[in-house]
Amino acid sequence: MNMQVTTGVKPPPPPSRIEDMNLPIVMMRDILIKTMFRKSIDLVSELATALCLPRTVTQELVDMAREQRLVEATGTMSATAGSEMGYQLTDTGKARALDALQQSEYYGAMPVPLSAYAEQVKRQSIRNIQITRSELTKAMGHLVLPDSLLDHLGPAVSAGRSILMYGPPGNGKSSISNGIRDAMGDKIFVPLALEYAGQVITVYDPIVHSKAEAEADDPNSLRRNRTFDARYVRCERPTVITGGELTLDMLDLVYNPTARTYQASLQLKATGGIFIVDDLGRQVEPPQNLVNRWIVPLEESKDILALQSGEKFEVPFDTLAIFSTNFHPNKIFDQAALRRIFYKIKIDGPSQKDYLKIFAMVARKKQLPLDEASLVHLLKKKYPTINNTYANYQPVFLIDQIISICEFEGIPYQMTPELIDRAWANMFVKDEDIVN
Repeated sequence: MNMQVTTGVKPPPPPSRIEDMNLPIVMMRDILIKTMFRKSIDLVSELATALCLPRTVTQELVDMAREQRLVEATGTMSATAGSEMGYQLTDTGKARALDALQQSEYYGAMPVPLSAYAEQVKRQSIRNIQITRSELTKAMGHLVLPDSLLDHLGPAVSAGRSILMYGPPGNGKSSISNGIRDAMGDKIFVPLALEYAGQVITVYDPIVHSKAEAEADDPNSLRRNRTFDARYVRCERPTVITGGELTLDMLDLVYNPTARTYQASLQLKATGGIFIVDDLGRQVEPPQNLVNRWIVPLEESKDILALQSGEKFEVPFDTLAIFSTNFHPNKIFDQAALRRIFYKIKIDGPSQKDYLKIFAMVARKKQLPLDEASLVHLLKKKYPTINNTYANYQPVFLIDQIISICEFEGIPYQMTPELIDRAWANMFVKDEDIVN
């Protein structure tokens, strides 16, 4: 997807000295010795890989630990590592590693200070993306949408703020949300872990974050990839999709009492990307309560999280929030909440003309021959029974039903008025009393 981005995403530079890390010295030292202890690593080159740090910075940390008599040189060279000097924990170092593991099980990649990550968020802000009509149309290529909808949707996506899509069910609100996600084709840098007040918050989640492959046709891609801070992972812009399962506590940090570390909240994982709340109004929490939770982030581009100690702190909120509901907004929100959502877009059912376009497109894709008499029967006999209310999901439903019937009856794929009637009977449930 060709994207017009106002500025290219500048990668986070790797640290060149311990001073560049802006992390507590004791924390860095403890992560170093915990990593040596847990992974049984004795070479600086391997330690550098495990800590996601340049070798020069790793050597500085090892030298510091040697001065404190926590690490010692083994006095032997490794033949397989270019005659590299080996190191091991002293007895004091092992004792300190065990003590540090009691305080926090975290080891491995050195975390990124929250303040440094906040600067990177600005460099790769979702609001830096400008999507043209042609690019958005291409991303929505599998959907039949009126131009008037794109008139509203385009500016909303480019603003990177918040969107409420509402309207009757089955008209593609979820598909439109996914199309918006597909339209964002650039890459950002996601930290493996963050540090705040000496606490570690893991961020990178392979379920949410899709690691970007090196561009094979770019001869400089490998060289460039080595120049960014290895504590970050280069990813596609993330997308978090939640539905009826969403609860307020999912928007807070998750504390692991065994490891004594935190996992990032859903919206923190979505930073630089999209947070989609589908089927708003189907959650246990009232919609008003959920949107109230987002009032500060939506207005001030920052979120407030809390540690186990109760200490609250700010994190960047750089996310396109998309809310999708089948309810009228006035029935689930007060006006103050609606004012905080920047764009309100109604997604109606298709016109008869667009409905026929969708029907023909789906039939062609599924290799079901169209039949004019059957379509006339559908439009003149069936749809008047539901006040000619068309929905985007109906062509797919009816065609899948017809194909299933043909396969069951052992006949070639075909469309007849009788098959239309049989498919239609499964689309709605007759309103009647059930006698128990």
